[in-house]
Amino acid sequence: VQLQASGGGLVQAGDSLRLACVASELTVSHYVMGWFRQAPGKEREFVSAINWSTSSTYYADAVKGRFTISRVNAKSTVYLQMNSLKPEDTAIYYCAAKKSWFASEYDYWGQGTQVTVSS
Repeated sequence: VQLQASGGGLVQAGDSLRLACVASELTVSHYVMGWFRQAPGKEREFVSAINWSTSSTYYADAVKGRFTISRVNAKSTVYLQMNSLKPEDTAIYYCAAKKSWFASEYDYWGQGTQVTVSS
């Protein structure tokens, strides 16, 4: 199983980016897909998740109203649309997958993509 994250870059505050996570040998419609981020010197934190069965979504308070997670099963891809970016959104963003919405741990992780937001 491979999760390939892409779409990161250097942008200015207020700009937008769309991250993509392409899954190989994993049917995204059967998994809960999540996005996490880790800023320099900080612990990894949850950003957003989308359920496989109902497409229910969940967001961290810090990104609620600015980020949108979505899934295109036919492309085995999960997206994270990030609008109104702030310097504090600067981090490496990782996608991850788990079988159960209630599981505490994710089973698979991607390699991360860097997002840098300048003020």
